[in-house]
Amino acid sequence: MRYCRIATISLPVLLSVSASAANPFLDAPDDKPASAKFRGTEWGDEIQQGEIPLTARIVTTRIAKMPWGAIFKIEFTNLKSRAPKKRKMQPDYFVVTDERIALLNEENNSDAIKRISEMDQPPEFEPGEIYGITNGSFDHQDGLWKTTIRLKDDLCVYESSHPSGHFKKVVWKKGVGLFEYASGYGAHADGYRLKRTTATKVL
Repeated sequence: MRYCRIATISLPVLLSVSASAANPFLDAPDDKPASAKFRGTEWGDEIQQGEIPLTARIVTTRIAKMPWGAIFKIEFTNLKSRAPKKRKMQPDYFVVTDERIALLNEENNSDAIKRISEMDQPPEFEPGEIYGITNGSFDHQDGLWKTTIRLKDDLCVYESSHPSGHFKKVVWKKGVGLFEYASGYGAHADGYRLKRTTATKVL
């Protein structure tokens, strides 16, 4: 987990908490897994063709519900491409309030999920953990890493980058959830971009 050095957040300092807290960018009516197809490209030192097509199925599941928010698990399954080595992506866990989406990045996420789900109030988020907002804008710098979050029409766009070429981009869409997910390492040494192509299907 990267720690904060400089952060500018154009948001109210306090989180508003209500009995029906819901985030328009990541929400679910129940705990049933919901999936969608994503399509894009991947690249890497072992891929001689430059960028090649990559497809995946993304499964989003609400795994905990609290009066002030929820916790979601986002899994990346059925990754397919012509790459000589099959790409593997670990699931992400997000703590969601009506104002923010924060990445859960603990040494033991299972224990953290249990602990957070029993809280009466949302935990305090480090600036480096924030991946989505519902109003204002967000800027954070940690060393050479620069992160911005901007609202554009019905999208919330998270972008983080490093001069070495490392980057991460996560796009949320209102009423839909995860819409785009991309990550890269070094000067095109390894990475991928995936974008939603189908509507959500409840499993």
